[in-house]
Parts: sequence; C-alpha cells; structure tokens
Amino acid sequence: VQLQASGGGLVQPGGSLRLSCAVSVYTVDVYGIGWFRQAPGKKRDAVSCISASDESIWYPDSVQGRFTFSRDIEKNMVYLEMTDLKPEDTGVYYCAIGWFTSGICTAEEFGRWGQGTQVTVSS
Repeated sequence: VQLQASGGGLVQPGGSLRLSCAVSVYTVDVYGIGWFRQAPGKKRDAVSCISASDESIWYPDSVQGRFTFSRDIEKNMVYLEMTDLKPEDTGVYYCAIGWFTSGICTAEEFGRWGQGTQVTVSS
C-alpha cells in the first residue's frame, strides 16, 4: 500500500475531524499531494493540495478557512484538519500523489491514489 487514508467517521454539523494519510514509497516533501472528496454520484473534487514546486497550499472556496492541510516529513504523513463541518462535506476522502504545481487542483494531476475514508456529516 502506497497511500492509506484514515480518520473518517460520523460527525455532527459544526464538528471536526482530522484525516491522516500514511505514505510509503514516495516522500511527501517531493511530490504534490492532494486531498479529494467524492460524494455519491459526483466526481472527485480536490479539497486541498500542496504544490510540488513551491509548497503553496490550494483550497477551493468551499473549504477555505475550515480545512487545513499539513504534513510531517519525518513520519512521511499528511493530514487534513477539518472544522465547522457541513452536511455537504460528506463523502469519501482520498489522498493522492502527483505533479500538481499551481492553479486549480484537479484529480487529473495525480497518479497514485490511496483507498478512501468515509466522512459523514449528519445530525
């Protein structure tokens, strides 16, 4: 297994979760890394990506200020801290490695995917 996401669960609206992604084979400070969300019947959308070139972090407007990407280079782990969760944040969350460098982060820029972890936001 090269990427393994964990930390999902059921949380009430307004709650928080921290997702983790354990990475092997690849080093997290060399590649672009992304967190993606896929709701039932919808395409996989990026919710946070770190650039492989300048380490800038991209967020879509829908999660800006609520989600925070971080990484631990020593442990080769990446994290997604999610706060003030909303029902529309529900979905399977995936971590991925690729060549994202700038602009809008999309799934097409990532070539290695881990198994996802389910996040359900519901009262």
